[in-house]
Amino acid sequence: MTLTDLTKDELRELAGRYPQSRSALLPMLHLIQSVEGNVTNEGIEVCADILGISAAEVSGVATFYTMYKRRPMGEHHVGVCTNTLCAVMGGDLIFERLKGHLDVGNDETTEDGKVTLEHIECNAACDFAPVMMVNWEFFDNQTPDSAVELVDKLRAGETVQATRGATITSWREAERVLAGFEDGLVDEGPAAAGPSLAGLEIAAERGWSAPSVDEAKQASSGSGDATSDTKTGAAEQADTQRAETETKVEESPADTAKEGEDD
Repeated sequence: MTLTDLTKDELRELAGRYPQSRSALLPMLHLIQSVEGNVTNEGIEVCADILGISAAEVSGVATFYTMYKRRPMGEHHVGVCTNTLCAVMGGDLIFERLKGHLDVGNDETTEDGKVTLEHIECNAACDFAPVMMVNWEFFDNQTPDSAVELVDKLRAGETVQATRGATITSWREAERVLAGFEDGLVDEGPAAAGPSLAGLEIAAERGWSAPSVDEAKQASSGSGDATSDTKTGAAEQADTQRAETETKVEESPADTAKEGEDD
């Protein structure tokens, strides 16, 4: 496929958004993927020409980051987190189940071109483990059965809503968003939920708040004994708050029995 003049104009637009044009290379590569389906040789050459750098430099970036693909992708990218916590919570089982169900290996695409499956590293959503991503949107607390149901819906063209995010479009459309062109879905669906908000809810219940910028500056701008006293007072306050929030450990039956024997 030959890149159109419109795409080249958008690539130049991205380059113009940065004080140093070469800083635009990452979004430019996402834009190439949104049009071509992967990072192509032509895309590399065009990016290099616009930025005034070598094709080797562009290729080095495109092969360093795993989000850039050198082979054609399916309509949807399905990533299963197999990092430590997700793995022990069932991520490995989900990935194996999907490989068998879709009849593909890692980083391979189904025969119908609908799904590319990949095991991916930590998604920074450990409180919802095990998690999957479809075109970089979260699907939390998955099981092998729910994962199979999800990919079947994607292949059937059904509407799918992310757990914490927008309605699923396609991998190419998601790549265009990553390039910096909005699709109007940024506010669709919650961004945080459940365990992620637990600390905020506890703070609200107990009236806790972070120090203001002025308070923080005042605490760090003193000198000599005043600074030492301020730091000591802050440390003591922090220790007191920690002590108040620690969960009291109940005596075990063995400890209770031992006390009875001593009496």
